[in-house]
Formats: sequence, structure tokens, C-alpha cells
Amino acid sequence: MDTDPAMANFKVLFVLTQLIGLTMIVLMGCWIGVHMGGLAGTSNPSIEFNWHPLLMTIGLIFLYGNAILVYRGFRSLRKKTLKLCHAAIHVVAFILTVLALVAVFDSHNLAPKPIANMYSLHSWLGLAAVIMFCLQYVAGFAAFLAPGAKQSVRAALLPIHVYFGLFGFILAIAAALMGITEKAIFSVKDYSNLPSSGVMVNLCGVLYVTFGALVVYLVTNPNYKRKPMPEDTVLLTSAND
Repeated sequence: MDTDPAMANFKVLFVLTQLIGLTMIVLMGCWIGVHMGGLAGTSNPSIEFNWHPLLMTIGLIFLYGNAILVYRGFRSLRKKTLKLCHAAIHVVAFILTVLALVAVFDSHNLAPKPIANMYSLHSWLGLAAVIMFCLQYVAGFAAFLAPGAKQSVRAALLPIHVYFGLFGFILAIAAALMGITEKAIFSVKDYSNLPSSGVMVNLCGVLYVTFGALVVYLVTNPNYKRKPMPEDTVLLTSAND
């Protein structure tokens, strides 16, 4: 059992992070359901768009953040199990991200008067975050999960992988903040007077930032770093064989 006093603080913050993340998803769902017309398919492109912020919130923020946290949140598991969980969560996040992109392009291309794609800063940074996410996954799978990579190569790539993983996560949150602000300006009537729908979308943005700040703090605080287990040494030895 882990008796490190720092772990008591970690567990509290980890649970708080999950609660904020789940609240973020629920609040986004409520904003969409109550104020944005709910969800629809290709028969109603303007409402189909609503899948985009919902799925991005779940996939590229909540799941992405939890994939980053998995090594510290479930530190008692074997390293190989953690690697598989890290990869699996990213796969689910990727699927939801692709569906979210389909929804937004459909909402533009299938509209009675088609809307231009990829013209806003939100779309540029959002696409950059998605591309970085995909490149990170491919590079991480090849270096850390697929057999054959030497331990010296893995050790050299790990800091780069960690840095760009966090950078991509922060970039995704920045793009999401721009996106919901853009949607609010276009869709919330009298946004400047802060109606209930405006308050809800602003609170979503606050939760994005709070969730992201907690994730970054938990994974960068050296006191919360996962301690190596005996089986980790076995994995490293077999990787070098």
C-alpha cells in the first residue's frame, strides 16, 4: 500500500479532476439539449453540428486528459497494463474526434447555403490539435508499445512524447474555448446581456480551463510521479534482449 503523504493530496485532486470533467460533459450536454436544439443527423445539418462540441468535449478533452493521467491515477497496475490502457483510451478519443469532425463538416457542406470550411482560427488550431494527437499516437505506439524499440531510444523519446502530449492537450482546450465562444457569438441571442445560455457556455469554458489546469498539475508535479515497480525492470530487460 502506498503510504506516501503526498498521495493523499493526489487522490483528492484526482477525484476532483474527474468530477469537474464529468460536470463539464453534462453541462455541455445540457447547453446543447436545452438551448441549441439537441442532436440530429444529416437530415438537419445545423443541429447535426451539435455533435461536434459534445464529442470533442468527451474525446479530445476528457478522455485525452485521462489518457495522460492513467499512469499516475492507476499507479498500482503493471506498466504493460497501463500502456495498453493509455493506448486504448486514445483510440476511443480518436474515434469520437473523427465523428465530431464529420459532424462539423456535414453541418457546413450539407447546409442549404453551404458554409466555408477551415477559415477561422478555431478551425486552424483545432485541426492542428487533431493532427498532433494522431502523430503522437503513431509515434508513441511505435516507440513504447510495439516490440523491437531499444530502451535507449525509448528513454530519449519519452520526454519529447510527454511534452508534445501535454502541448497537444493544451492546444485542444485552447481550440475548444475559441470554438464555443465562436458558437455563442453566432447562436446565443443577446449574448452581451448574458442570458442563461450564455452563462452555461461560459461555465463550460471555465470548466475546460479548470480541468486542463488540474491535469497538467497532476502530471507535472514530481511528488505524484509513479514509482517504478519490480516488473518494470523485467519489461526493460526484455526490451533490450
